[in-house]
Amino acid sequence: MSVLEYIQAFICLSQYSPEDVGTDPRRAARLLGGFDPTLLTHLGRRYHSFTELVDAAIDMEHRLREAQEDQRRKRLESTPPSSSSQRQRVGHQSPPHICYLEEPQQQEQHCRTQQPLSSCYVPPHPTASIPEGEPVLASTFLINEHPTVVLFDSGATHTFISRSYVTKYGYHINNMKTKYHIKAPGSPIDTNQIMRHLSLCIGTKEFYVDPVVLPNQGIDIILGMDWMKEHNVLLDITSRTSHTVNATEAQLIEKIPVVSNFPDVFSEELPGLPPDRDVEFAIELVPGTAPVSRIPYRMAPDELKELKVQLQEQLDKGFIRPSSSPWGCPALFVEKKDQGGKRLCVDCWPLNAVTVKNKYPLPHIDILFDQLARAKVFSKIDLRSGYYQIKIREGDITKTAFSTRYGLYLVMSFGLTNAPAFFMYMMNSAFMNELDKFVVVFIDDILIYSKSEEEHKEHLRIVLTQLREHKLYAKFSMCAFLVEGSHILSEKGVAVDPSKVKDVLNWKQPETVTEIRSFLGLAGYYRRFIKDFSKTAKPMTSLTKKNTNLNCEEAFQTLKKLLTTAPVLAQPNVTKPFDVYCDASGNGLGCVLMQEGRVIAYASRQLRKHEANYPTHDLELAAVVHALKIWRHYLLGNTCHIYTDHKSLKYIFIQPELNMRQRRWLELTKDYELEIHYHPSKANVVVDALSHKAHCNFIDARSTVRVLFCEIGEIETPTVLEAELYNLIIEPTIKD
Repeated sequence: MSVLEYIQAFICLSQYSPEDVGTDPRRAARLLGGFDPTLLTHLGRRYHSFTELVDAAIDMEHRLREAQEDQRRKRLESTPPSSSSQRQRVGHQSPPHICYLEEPQQQEQHCRTQQPLSSCYVPPHPTASIPEGEPVLASTFLINEHPTVVLFDSGATHTFISRSYVTKYGYHINNMKTKYHIKAPGSPIDTNQIMRHLSLCIGTKEFYVDPVVLPNQGIDIILGMDWMKEHNVLLDITSRTSHTVNATEAQLIEKIPVVSNFPDVFSEELPGLPPDRDVEFAIELVPGTAPVSRIPYRMAPDELKELKVQLQEQLDKGFIRPSSSPWGCPALFVEKKDQGGKRLCVDCWPLNAVTVKNKYPLPHIDILFDQLARAKVFSKIDLRSGYYQIKIREGDITKTAFSTRYGLYLVMSFGLTNAPAFFMYMMNSAFMNELDKFVVVFIDDILIYSKSEEEHKEHLRIVLTQLREHKLYAKFSMCAFLVEGSHILSEKGVAVDPSKVKDVLNWKQPETVTEIRSFLGLAGYYRRFIKDFSKTAKPMTSLTKKNTNLNCEEAFQTLKKLLTTAPVLAQPNVTKPFDVYCDASGNGLGCVLMQEGRVIAYASRQLRKHEANYPTHDLELAAVVHALKIWRHYLLGNTCHIYTDHKSLKYIFIQPELNMRQRRWLELTKDYELEIHYHPSKANVVVDALSHKAHCNFIDARSTVRVLFCEIGEIETPTVLEAELYNLIIEPTIKD
């Protein structure tokens, strides 16, 4: 039965089963499933339009018949005489090679490649199957918008095109001055014909090739090593896939130890849908929920144009597909932060509102930092389009439909409420054996830390191997390898990220309550780096209340200055004792956690209304309790020394009479192994030594040299050179 006869029978029988062909994609899928396996192989991709599939099937059948006729005719023309000597000579022919030679009479060993070529398999017709173990791949792609059988051949030195294909579509052929002498199956071929700037579309990428024209070989296009080398193509023979790597990135990857062995992990684009894994994204709905659908948002003409382009790209990749789902969330564009352009997103709030929230815990950033103690070498790996690398459960795909002006589409899990939790679970499962040893994972970011460079290379190899085995792909431009210190992490500890502080420094003076809250929210992220943050920010916090009129300009500028002079915080060692310095005042509570003379973290908060009435004794004790609560994960099970400038607090454990509040707080302290020591405020390390180290940087010291030099001259002291003042070392005045 021909394709046309089969299609006519399909249309006739479809009326008896309308539910199976209710939509155009379903109708196309049903038709595709009934085609001959040979025809099905050469169609090459899934068709969602019934008309498009019919046209492609009829065209492919016609081409296959032409190829079969050409093969049969060539076989009859090239049949050798049936003499025994000729049969013996034919039986001892060497395997066919395909090689570029500049002169027709030049021998293969004089080829300018200067190396022996591996055997190249050139199928005699399109229906030929590719043998297992051959270094080639074949599929159907668009050449100048025409479906074309393309062979990826790592044994061919150049790119070739079939003459019958050129004639069929009427392409223009150019003649070259120099002939090509090509060894191909059958007999050598001489040709001087070539095509220029032929457009080849593979997925969402467009390439231009200059193929040499060959007599009919059965395959339309053969992409050889010249094209693969130019575009850094990686062929995966096992999974029958190919990847392209950015040329600049490929050069950088080759220079990095260990990473150079894993270029496929840093593919420029995702190869397609992710493989089947144990973890799939599921959407559990609140019982009794009906499908929710929203009309598309209105878009500007430029956005509509960009929408068409991005939808087609996602369709070609297989990430989305047309849908008639009763669900639908509106799509919108968001400006990309680092690359410019627009990112297509989905406003999933209608679906998120009826979704049962996944409570899988996400790690706190401070807890992750604590694991990096004594690490000196770091590497960071950022996955490419992370959420596109996890599949949605089959039964939940219809719920992820999003609506546009051009119809409904099914999307992956960007924007869905449980996406971070599911992705975190998948990443933890993939790196379960490495977590907390030398790997930290936060959603789609992987941090590798080690104590030495040699150890780090082995750790990096293990992580990249895991990524390859789980078919997870990273974005090379967002990665960093074998770094001994960065904007935040180093062997000294954790510091403020200058790029984030820059946003605070450039912040204009707030004029509304909303702007004040925005500034405090951003600056509050760094409160662990700033001593007495709450006390300093109190004037600005008070402005968020009603009937308050205070001047907060001084507090606003002070916070900016403190961020620029924030110290590097040391990483804690839970096997050593801690020192806690506490202080309380009418404005708030302040604490400093230290270890071996280095600051681990700062903590502070403002007083609550009822705490403003506490006596001094209770207020100082409240500061101690606040420190024990906030740093419980450090102090519990370790020896800790607490220092306060309130002397009576030293005797709290032997105090004969306690009020109810003090008794309650003492019950809390019984879980800790602690000692309370008295330090006068003038002799407090926090006030003196730390303030000098944290807030007196090199720039401040240089600015005071000229003033100090003038003052020394006024009191008529012995001659002091200005250079000597520049060499003075700033040290705390109080020593232990």
